Amino acid sequence: MKYINGKDILPEHLLEQLQRYVQGELLYVPKKGNSRAGWGTLNGTRTMIWNRNREICRKYEEGSTIQELMERYHLSEDSIRKILNQRRALMSAE
Repeated sequence: MKYINGKDILPEHLLEQLQRYVQGELLYVPKKGNSRAGWGTLNGTRTMIWNRNREICRKYEEGSTIQELMERYHLSEDSIRKILNQRRALMSAE
């Protein structure tokens, strides 16, 4: 988030109204509505994890053991099982 001087972008009447409430302070103006990006969508983390989980399921279906998957992806047994269970739930819902 970058700093923008209000006098450079706001109409004079609006600047005067804001100065009645806030003078010389930083003011955060939130985005309209629910325009916030979801977790991991901007930096690609969500896609990366989705691809990793899909690969874990594929390797399991090809015969890799849970222990092998734990070591390869540096995840706990519970995490591997959750990924596999989520995938099964998605496949049965389709």
